[in-house]
Amino acid sequence: MQLYNKLSAKERAILIDEAGTDRLTLSFYKYAHIGNIQIFRNHLFIHWDTLEVLGRIYVAKEGINAQLSVPAPNFEEFKKHLDSISFLENVRLNIAREQDAKSFLKLKVKIRNKIVADGLNDTTFDVTNKGVHVDAQKFNKLIEDPNTVLVDMRNHYESEIGHFKGAVTPDVDTFRDSLDIIEEDLKDHKEDKKLVMYCTGGIRCEKASAYYKHKGFKNVFQLEGGIIEYARQVETQGLENKFLGKNFVFDHRRAERITEDVISSCHQCGKPCDTHVNCENEACHLLFIQCEECAKALERCCSTECMEINRLPDEEQKALRKGKGNSNKIFKKGRSEALKYKK
Repeated sequence: MQLYNKLSAKERAILIDEAGTDRLTLSFYKYAHIGNIQIFRNHLFIHWDTLEVLGRIYVAKEGINAQLSVPAPNFEEFKKHLDSISFLENVRLNIAREQDAKSFLKLKVKIRNKIVADGLNDTTFDVTNKGVHVDAQKFNKLIEDPNTVLVDMRNHYESEIGHFKGAVTPDVDTFRDSLDIIEEDLKDHKEDKKLVMYCTGGIRCEKASAYYKHKGFKNVFQLEGGIIEYARQVETQGLENKFLGKNFVFDHRRAERITEDVISSCHQCGKPCDTHVNCENEACHLLFIQCEECAKALERCCSTECMEINRLPDEEQKALRKGKGNSNKIFKKGRSEALKYKK
């Protein structure tokens, strides 16, 4: 029985083109106490593989975090299967605003220690003891209150291209880093301030809300469904949109545009730009912001050094990479010294 993906991304892309079927990009998460995660993982793969579901799914004892692409004709059957799992019945599905049939090209269901890496060794707090969820309308009212502190729980490269007006945007590389920073900054206001958090789809805020409640914060709120659901509600209900720019997403699209505001700059020339790319040099693959002019001049690379390497024949590039792991620049997300106008 097949329990792992066997097709390459290139092979899958060809099959998607040949099928000519619309696909839906969506995401969901759920904190829950799961017993045998290996059985649960295999159960998901077997059922979703038959439905041609693609995506990146993490399962752990604390729950599930899923980002998926589902063939539109198979969506109802996919939803039926979700509802057959007790703790996933009627789980909120965040449907992407901008659809791309190739947002995911493999089905990966992976077992993790946690569905959100938090670096915490504290097992004394319950991740299901979450803060108050608020919809877009209540969120807009809350953040107008002078006693509210609005915090972006995402990383610097995400908030750089889009964030809510007036939000605190910690200059961090990881979710774990932001937890301590926020607690330290607000340690004297655990009872008199309203802590309101948001992230892409809600999963990081939900864990953070449980953590901050555990740490003694009395008024903890999170934007239900994150930026994805907020944008949908703003559009369908005609609400004021307090978000600026793009929402970073973790698939091949890299971002969804929420408003026409461009709040970031090309990391190479400094011109207004909010397009994330990965360096074409496979040995680098750095994530950074690049405008079309710089992309043309540097052949979609982050530096002249990478451009020169990328011009070499494939066999020479492979020889240079042999025995070496990718540079840790890939994890710096736009902080490379090669970028003159990095944040």
